[in-house]
Amino acid sequence: MNETVLQAGNPTRPSPRQHDAGRQTDDIWVADTLGRLSQSAFRSSFTLSAHDADYARRKGRDVIGRHAREMLAQRVGAAQPYKDGKQTPWRGHPVFTAQHATACCCRGCIEKWHHIPRGRALSSEDINRLASLVMAWIDRDLARHPAPGAGTTGAGTPDAKHSGWERPEEQTVKHGLSCKPSASGHPDGHGNHSGFIQGALL
Repeated sequence: MNETVLQAGNPTRPSPRQHDAGRQTDDIWVADTLGRLSQSAFRSSFTLSAHDADYARRKGRDVIGRHAREMLAQRVGAAQPYKDGKQTPWRGHPVFTAQHATACCCRGCIEKWHHIPRGRALSSEDINRLASLVMAWIDRDLARHPAPGAGTTGAGTPDAKHSGWERPEEQTVKHGLSCKPSASGHPDGHGNHSGFIQGALL
């Protein structure tokens, strides 16, 4: 199945590779990209599992943000990542799901959606910007699916105290889970048969 990639409405908007205009432009790019991704039936089909959402809430946003940067660097940061197209599990960590939802799962998807060519390593700027996109998606998904018993505002959205990031754990956890690929195929023709990220994310 081929995925239609929606281009940004403003063709002059900088890609992550070209970006050098400060945080405000970064935020605009994130919002614009989330909007384009929402028009893709495949990308918009993702949501965090109850287990992964609970893990995110327990660890807190700072820890998950660090995981996002580390996992992007490890799995898609190299010029020629190991088993590219199959290196990102579909579930098992909130960042994994967010990578697929935001087309940060492999270098082919990153090239299609974010215009960073394959064949060169991602820069620190690329990693940070893609991590910001991943984290914005997680923010939005947790807000749309608040934890049971979470408080809400009058508009029915979670308040700041119960935003999904209110229960960070102080202890560290080593990961040793394995992940099964999704039953549905990837739109670019690749599946995932790899296990959970090796080693520890502290």
